[in-house]
Amino acid sequence: MIDIRLLRDNPDAVRASQRARGEDQALVDAALSAESRRRSALAEFESRRAEQKAMGKQVAQAQGEEKAELIGRTKQLAQEVKDHQAAANEAEAELDELLFRIPNIVEGAPAGGEDDFVTVRTVGTPRDFAAEGFEPRDHLDLGEGLGAIDTQRGAKVSGSRFYFLTGVGARLELAILQAAMDKALAEGFTPMITPTLVTPETMRGTGFLGEHSDEVYRLERDDLYLVGTSEVALAGYHGDEIIDLSDGPKRYAGWSACYRREAGSHGKDVRGIIRVHQFHKVEMFSYCSVDDAEAEHQRLLAWEEAMMAAVELPYRVIDTAAGDLGTSAARKFDCEAWLPTQQRYLELTSTSNCTTFQARRLNVRERVEHGTRTVATLNGTLGTTRWIVAILENHQQPDGSVHVPAGLRPYLGGLEVLEPVR
Repeated sequence: MIDIRLLRDNPDAVRASQRARGEDQALVDAALSAESRRRSALAEFESRRAEQKAMGKQVAQAQGEEKAELIGRTKQLAQEVKDHQAAANEAEAELDELLFRIPNIVEGAPAGGEDDFVTVRTVGTPRDFAAEGFEPRDHLDLGEGLGAIDTQRGAKVSGSRFYFLTGVGARLELAILQAAMDKALAEGFTPMITPTLVTPETMRGTGFLGEHSDEVYRLERDDLYLVGTSEVALAGYHGDEIIDLSDGPKRYAGWSACYRREAGSHGKDVRGIIRVHQFHKVEMFSYCSVDDAEAEHQRLLAWEEAMMAAVELPYRVIDTAAGDLGTSAARKFDCEAWLPTQQRYLELTSTSNCTTFQARRLNVRERVEHGTRTVATLNGTLGTTRWIVAILENHQQPDGSVHVPAGLRPYLGGLEVLEPVR
């Protein structure tokens, strides 16, 4: 959640962030009102309780009618203390709920919606398939020809937007993920195989419930949620802890299955494996000091771009607009690879600076000179199933074979070309 001190001291900054996101500014005023009522009720509570304590001493010394009057007043004060405490608790509960509904404060992201991103840089040149004399096939045609993707049986077994990766398709996904994990290890990350079921407190703490809760799978009988990213489990890993950041950020690389309902996609990218309900991913996650968060964000982005280079894809980096940010992100950069058959860029990685938003909800702090303070959390994709789409389309050959980028060959037994099986 956002810092209550920021809300009190600079509400205009919170309102500006809400405007940039296209969110309701009235939440700010409602939260300020609840905070004012909470503080007023607490002040009255403390005043009445102090009077109650002083009255207790007077009662012990009084006699006769005076004592009876004092006892009557003591009972009245006891009720007033109780009433003001209840009012303070009610206002605090309302404030907490309002604060959980206000997304993170935008930091440097462009204003606007999904189409208002800013291109930071473009790397590589898309292939000219016309000059090469053939029409590129999409990833599903290629995947079926390679015996790598089977969406028909996926739908038969599990329903729409499920699939099997078979043969070289399964090997290719494992190659991508293992390459990502090796990159993470080389950069000092601790590898993690994370839970994919988490408690409501963990899911809510990371900002994935609320307005977008319809995207999340829930197991009602057990009151657990299936994660859409290992970021959720990794954010909760140090919940209610004071961690040591004296040697720099704590970095984890989570390998997990991920589940998304895709409730709001409305038929978008239904062909193939672009937008599916289940996939695998290696996710970077960093706990760091607030002062280092912006620099850490750039480091995560650089590692993502190194992986783009390893799989030899033309891509662009975009600075995501405020209205397209997730609840927890203050800023987000995406790496989008060129998709030849759709003549557009497709998101393959994203990295978000969540500042103190998640850590404040989950109570993750670090020791500093004069006590403790909330840490910052950041995350970023280092490899995922979707990469298969861009790799197949960008590295295809006229006969339906696919060139294997050099960065993945060690993970495929030195294989240089994926050959069609039909």
